Amino acid sequence: MSQLIEVKVPDIGDFSEVPIIDLFVKVGDSIKVDDAICTLESDKATMDVPSPVAGVVKEVQVQLGAKVSEGVVLIKVEA
Repeated sequence: MSQLIEVKVPDIGDFSEVPIIDLFVKVGDSIKVDDAICTLESDKATMDVPSPVAGVVKEVQVQLGAKVSEGVVLIKVEA
């Protein structure tokens, strides 16, 4: 039986409301562990958010330009 796993923004330090400047996945995509989901841009650097799970993207909860903080759900993956 498959399950939906929420992939959230990891610990990004002391930043909140960080914009998504690139989004690499869409519904239906197959992803592997460590594949980049999106790129976040803080005041000092950009950071790719890797997937902690492998599976098929079932939902994308954010869009390009959205501002996210630690713990925000980015995508839901069917493992």
